[in-house]
This record gives sequence, structure tokens and C-alpha cells, in this order.
Amino acid sequence: MFVIEGKVALITGASSGIGAAIAKGLLQAGAKGTSILDINESLGLQVTEELNKEFGKGKAVFVKTDVSDRRQFEDAFKKTVDVFNQLDIVVNNAAVIDEKNWEKNIAINLIGFVNGTILGYEHFLPKYKSSDEGVIINIASMAGLYPYPPLPIYSTAKSGIIGLTRSLGFQKHYQRTQIKVIAVCPGSTSTNNRRIKEEDLLGNAYYKIQEEILKLTPPPQAAATVSKAVVDITKGGSSGSVWIVDQNQPPYEVSFLRKNRSKL
Repeated sequence: MFVIEGKVALITGASSGIGAAIAKGLLQAGAKGTSILDINESLGLQVTEELNKEFGKGKAVFVKTDVSDRRQFEDAFKKTVDVFNQLDIVVNNAAVIDEKNWEKNIAINLIGFVNGTILGYEHFLPKYKSSDEGVIINIASMAGLYPYPPLPIYSTAKSGIIGLTRSLGFQKHYQRTQIKVIAVCPGSTSTNNRRIKEEDLLGNAYYKIQEEILKLTPPPQAAATVSKAVVDITKGGSSGSVWIVDQNQPPYEVSFLRKNRSKL
């Protein structure tokens, strides 16, 4: 069981929605500090101020970061360590919905996660974790597990995150690093990305499908539901596991068909 109390977390896309809720949830669970990473400086500073007011001065620090820029991202890791002198948890969460600009979509929704995962896994957590174990949580999506016709590029990126998580979560890697890598796949959640506009999609045909799906979709769950699940999964989830959080229900682990790796 991983103990959150006294740990430091770096969270991307944390100026609002799921990311901000996760930062709050980790501090409620006793985290020593949180590093709030986001491209939106005004919202990021606002959330940081609110967290420090609620949990105590110095509990949160904001670092403006474009996660698709590896150098910027690495600098954010360094600033986090400079402030807190440790780093134990990385939550990759920053995401956009922009199907027409698919290069940006992939740069943030997939490359950004690769940047954060590799920087955390191979460079910062091994050196700066304050206990034997570290944790990386990748916020993927149910759109990465199941086809989501309106958002093929977004779905592609989220599928890649799941593949990255499962591969680095392999037991041989965990034995080497003592760092858990886990994916959490929220269903429809109340965030800034919830209402998708036609101009965000590849065309009107995609928007029509999106509107049809929304008519059949239950009301979105609260971001706090995902946050609570992330806290619980951070504590008890196994490396390489993938979890669904949907319709305000408790999280459950996805079962995959496994190729025999007994010789490894």
C-alpha cells in the first residue's frame, strides 16, 4: 500500500477540472505538496492560491508549462524538486480536444504523456522519491479503450497512453525501479472539455455523431469522483493496471487478455 501522506505530487493540466480536483484530493489525503502545471497561467495561479488558502501556505506551487515541449516540462520537474526537495507522484492529465489540428492533439495528448512519464520514470522519481516506491498516474479515457467515432485522433492518443502505461508497468520494470505506472480512464466527466464544438472536430458528420451520442449519455460525473478514484488507485493499484471510473461508480480494473510472458 502506497502512503500518500508526506509525499509530493506533480500534476499536469491542473488549473481546472480533473487535474485541479486531483491536486485537492491528494492534499486532503495528506500530501506534503503539489506542483500545479498548466499552460493557462491565470487559472493556474488562481487554483494554486485557493489550495494554499485551504491547506496551508506552501502546499501548492504553480509552474507554467507546455507539456508538449520536453525542455519546458523538464524545467518544471526541476522547479518542483527545488521547491519541495522530493518528488513521489506524477499525474499526467493535460489534454485538449482539437481534431482539426491533429498535430497539436497528438503533441499534447500523447507526446505530453510520454514526456511526463519518461521524465518521471527514468530521471526524477528514482532520484527524488522519499520512500521506496513512486507512482505515475496517466489519465487516459474510456475513448482509449473503446471506439469513439467523433474523436478518432483523441481516441488514438488515449489508446497510446494505455499502451505506454501497460508496457512500462510490466513487472520486470517495476522490480527495477519500484515505480508504479497506472492508467485511469474516466467516462464522461464535467470538465472544460465536456461540451465539444463543431469547429473542434474534423467536420459536420463527426459533430452529428457526437450530438447523437450525447443524447444517449447519462449526465457527466463530477471531477471529484475521478479525484477520489485516483487517490484510492494511487494507494492500492498495481503497476500496469488500467482502471475505469464512470457514472459516479467505484473504479474497477480492466481485464485484458494476456500473452504468456512466463519465460521473461
